[in-house]
Amino acid sequence: MKEKYNVGIIGATGMVGQRFATLLENHPWFHVVALAASPRSAGKTYKEAVGSRWLMDTPMPKSMEDIVIMDATADVDKIASMVDFVFCAVDMKKDEIKALEERYAKAECPVMSNNSANRFTPDVPMIIPEVNADHAAIIDAQKKRLGTKRGFISVKSNCSIQSYVPALSPLRKFGIKNILACTYQAISGAGKTFETWPEMVDNLIPYIGGEEEKSEQEPLKVWGHIEGNEIVKAQSPLITTQCLRVPVSNGHFAAVFVNFENKPSMDEIKKIWAEYAGEPQALKLPSAPKQFIHYFEEDNMPQAKLHRNLEGGMAVSVGRLRPDTMFDYKFVCLSHNTLRGAAGGAVEMAELLAAKGYLD
Repeated sequence: MKEKYNVGIIGATGMVGQRFATLLENHPWFHVVALAASPRSAGKTYKEAVGSRWLMDTPMPKSMEDIVIMDATADVDKIASMVDFVFCAVDMKKDEIKALEERYAKAECPVMSNNSANRFTPDVPMIIPEVNADHAAIIDAQKKRLGTKRGFISVKSNCSIQSYVPALSPLRKFGIKNILACTYQAISGAGKTFETWPEMVDNLIPYIGGEEEKSEQEPLKVWGHIEGNEIVKAQSPLITTQCLRVPVSNGHFAAVFVNFENKPSMDEIKKIWAEYAGEPQALKLPSAPKQFIHYFEEDNMPQAKLHRNLEGGMAVSVGRLRPDTMFDYKFVCLSHNTLRGAAGGAVEMAELLAAKGYLD
């Protein structure tokens, strides 16, 4: 592992790109040397390109203000020559994103993707670092397919599943049969604020395009296993979801109902959550929360406003575990959707891959 990696942010002007910029500002391992966006931003400084559209609570990093934006599609080779790897969060059509990420990988530039385009590519790992770090092993098969020495694509999962999949993952040993999850998703998940989306004030929209399919299918890939040159999805449990947009700035909530083959006790579940740690904790990765899952005994906890920023927004908060009339148990979960769910999760994934030697 190197001491410092030079990195680029592709899609730097959007909300997730901005979040990457703030997270990487003082990162101990990663140093931002390249920013890229659409042709209309190319040639301008980061400050000029974003202007009044800076959406973060903290100011734009001083060290990045004067970096001249490159063209994400036209300057692939130039960017690849400057960096050790890139973070990618672009707003394009799915097939265009897929092609773009492959171009970076084939230019020998690893891609840490926040996009959904490659999530179901069989040899692309979709990593929640505490849950399925072992999926990184598929990268060798992917490099063989792409014909690359060090270029590859690794993706993070949908932001909404990162609230409830971490809580369910250590309980899979009891044989989870089926899951019902209703997610209540913050407006920043759509790249919006209340200023830019006034219709969401005092409102709720019971539909988020494509979200329910992702929420039902992505956990099965995360819980899958490597077989030959691909990741084979888990056959069970059966998952059904409903996804709603709610008037909250940040923080995705999930109401979860679950049935088991061998029902554990509530005390067993709480103990498992309290002790749950993964490779990021063992490796002491810079972005890893010390305590991955925080359980709250109070009936009215966790709350988005109070708990979304726990451990730098990288922890998962759980509460209200209790028996149910139709399922074995029900509980609620919360995670910060642009930190644990998006940019922060991708940064932690990059740290994991760096520690495992995939970025050298």
